[in-house]
Amino acid sequence: MSASATTAQLDQWKKDVGEAAAKLVEPGMVVGLGSGSTALQFVAALARRIERESLQIVGIPSSEQTEHVARGLKIPLTSFAERTEIDLAVDGADEIELGTLYLIKGHGGALLREKMVASASKRMAVIGDESKLVERLGSRFAVPVEVVQFGWEVTQKRLAALGSKPVLRIAKDGKPFVTDGGNFIIDCAFGPMANPKEVAHHLDHVTGAVEHGLFLGFVWEAVVAGHNGLQIIKRK
Repeated sequence: MSASATTAQLDQWKKDVGEAAAKLVEPGMVVGLGSGSTALQFVAALARRIERESLQIVGIPSSEQTEHVARGLKIPLTSFAERTEIDLAVDGADEIELGTLYLIKGHGGALLREKMVASASKRMAVIGDESKLVERLGSRFAVPVEVVQFGWEVTQKRLAALGSKPVLRIAKDGKPFVTDGGNFIIDCAFGPMANPKEVAHHLDHVTGAVEHGLFLGFVWEAVVAGHNGLQIIKRK
């Protein structure tokens, strides 16, 4: 959170980037609907466009929560069984690396489905407030790693061997957090990463790890709101 940003400001910034991203949607598109509080502002803004303009699109949600919200807002939905390619995905992030627009995602717990949507998209836009921008990934957030429940202790040991400080994510009820896919999440604190690609390569080869929260090379543009207003940052 920006030191001088109030909760009201942050809420307004989320609405601003949601509105701006909704303007990127064109008639006939298959749209990837991201997860989390900022992405849901985009979903709400998109629903308003559909109602106001009779905009013809279909959405593919990246989490059960987003699906529930989208249905409530009467956004037409489809699935990968019917459409295997997405024209535009819009999602939030925990961290956005300046220049590369690499992301850390998954602190909401939907990283596997979010990455499925991102990887199936021709174009992806990330939305967030200025506090999400970092010089190096890992500066503020750990990297979430979704792991199968069976033998998670062994997987955690393998993740520790990569130089992270792996911690099993615990839900509010005191039990391990369980994703929509029925997996656990282990948060791995690598610290600021000089080479996120190398870290991702190692995580890709950990047995028991289903997916990780390093989203590298997916994003074309970032829509960011802050004290200086709204800005569109293109990938360098």
